[in-house]
Amino acid sequence: MIDRVVLASNNPGKLAELQAMFAPLGIALVRQGELGVPDADEPHRTFVENALAKARNAAQHTGLPAIADDAGLCVDAFGGLPGVDTAYYATQFGYPKGDEHNVKALLEQMRDIAQRRAALVSTLVAVRTPEDPEPLIAVGRAVGEITREPRGAHGFGFDPVMFIPAFGRTFAELPPEVKNANSHRGKAAQQMVQLIRERWL
Repeated sequence: MIDRVVLASNNPGKLAELQAMFAPLGIALVRQGELGVPDADEPHRTFVENALAKARNAAQHTGLPAIADDAGLCVDAFGGLPGVDTAYYATQFGYPKGDEHNVKALLEQMRDIAQRRAALVSTLVAVRTPEDPEPLIAVGRAVGEITREPRGAHGFGFDPVMFIPAFGRTFAELPPEVKNANSHRGKAAQQMVQLIRERWL
């Protein structure tokens, strides 16, 4: 019986979001930092390969099943970029790393672009052991359009500029529980909970 899974992340926001979704399974998520796991290298160009590398690394160091998330923004007008480089997007334009700078850089780069469709993508990968030949993979996408200026006070990352047509608002303008249920990470987590229930428990 699986009762503890290591989360290959030290992001407290991510941990809280995922813990709430995994609670019905009776599984406790433990941040890798609490177990002394070093960060994995993420040399790959796809979310799924980076998430798999992180999950295998965490399982290797702890002997526990592990789950990892790799996520980012994919802008149609940029051929799907920044993608796996989303966290460092602002640094390409001389800004320090950080959410606010990422938003600023994105709005500057898209100033004269009319085609503003983009997707936030979250890929969750879970492994039972470092050698697990059948990792569980769940992908969630939230498709919308990049606004011309930030709107709303909730959320983080690109939430203030990610306009979701179905709601007529940005993610940052939605109540957190509505955003979490419809976000890329929320959708991926719902799928992952299903997969774990079917295949591991």
